[in-house]
Amino acid sequence: MPQTGKKLEHLERTAREHPEYREILSLFQGLFAHIEGREDATGVSFTLPDAHGPERVSGGLPLLSPESVSLDRGRVAAFLSGILDVMRAVSRDAAGVEELDKIGAALADGSLDLKPLFTACLRRDRGHLEEAAKAVSVRPALLAFILEIPLKTALERVAESIDPATMMGWKEGYCPVCGSRAGMDELVGEEGKRHLCCSACFFRWPFRRLGCPYCGNQDPETLSYFLAGDGPTRVGVCRKCSRYIKTRDSRKGNADVPLEAEDLATIHLDLLAGKEGFERGK
Repeated sequence: MPQTGKKLEHLERTAREHPEYREILSLFQGLFAHIEGREDATGVSFTLPDAHGPERVSGGLPLLSPESVSLDRGRVAAFLSGILDVMRAVSRDAAGVEELDKIGAALADGSLDLKPLFTACLRRDRGHLEEAAKAVSVRPALLAFILEIPLKTALERVAESIDPATMMGWKEGYCPVCGSRAGMDELVGEEGKRHLCCSACFFRWPFRRLGCPYCGNQDPETLSYFLAGDGPTRVGVCRKCSRYIKTRDSRKGNADVPLEAEDLATIHLDLLAGKEGFERGK
């Protein structure tokens, strides 16, 4: 069942309770409002392996490969055009609007070859994205952000269809469904068992309580966390690789809030982690 409505509801509540967040969250509120009810209209789809899925997972390979993505270009272009409209509406930067217009024009005239770009996003191949962005004179980060919206929406729909029990043997710090990095983690149940949450498809899987999902460090002397305020989310840091991950303790609240929304509503924790010299896990 799509979680977009719950994400939007949490961001709206956060913006009401914390007016200082309104400007930052307005973009994502607009994007979720556009996505809600259109989760199956992205034009992006994936083919799940019918025979060798368990073998891939047992061998440490994600269920989906970059080659499993399929596109309906017309539907993708229409979905992306709506995303561009949302971003234009909230932008206060004339140069940024000009870049959005360039991407829209490239979509309209077919000069953006979308299939390789989506594959590049799945492979985390920044080189190809940079070349495509240069060709239309826009920032690579902007192009990647826009493309990842329908991609993540489609990936989340796939992840929702997968029984978590089939992934119980997965021990890696990257996602068993799409291979993306963990974006957040969560402590659940009375015992506070740890689950990682994918940054792309938002699938969740069990993970050892002590350990960095990015470098594998399990040394308690170099693993710690810090809090900011009385909310349920804190920041776990690894002093070996200088990366961090945000952790929600669902026993303290927000258990029904999708972690993507929790992540967006706790941007202050990202700022604090950055000031302490830590970067988001990759």
